[in-house]
Amino acid sequence: MEITAQCQCGQVSYVLKNKPLKVFACHCKECQKLSTSPFSITAVIAAEDITFSGELKMWSRKADSGNTNTAVFCPECGNRIYHFNPDDRSTVKLKLKPVACVDDVMFKPQMHVWVSEKVSWYQLPENVPCYPKQAH
Repeated sequence: MEITAQCQCGQVSYVLKNKPLKVFACHCKECQKLSTSPFSITAVIAAEDITFSGELKMWSRKADSGNTNTAVFCPECGNRIYHFNPDDRSTVKLKLKPVACVDDVMFKPQMHVWVSEKVSWYQLPENVPCYPKQAH
């Protein structure tokens, strides 16, 4: 398996060599800002399963957990590419999904987190685990 994707301007790309470890939709206020939508989708990827190309910029903030959340993005078009915790580099939290991926079901959220902050009009899907804050 090998999946490729690129940012809007094409300056940053990646090759994904394995399926995500897990995929979740986050409804926290920060993800609402990031995605400019009701939630963002995050695919947790083993770091050794993905290779990035192109120039990247970083920005960090403290998460509610106390961990540092470092965001990596394209300096040209601003697309968010992935996040990581500098204290745990074993995974990346992929934000940029491939477009027109044949097996796009692999990026379907397996859970919804931070639903305590979700927008009022979004209806959570049935039969998908939902957590008021972060899942453990």
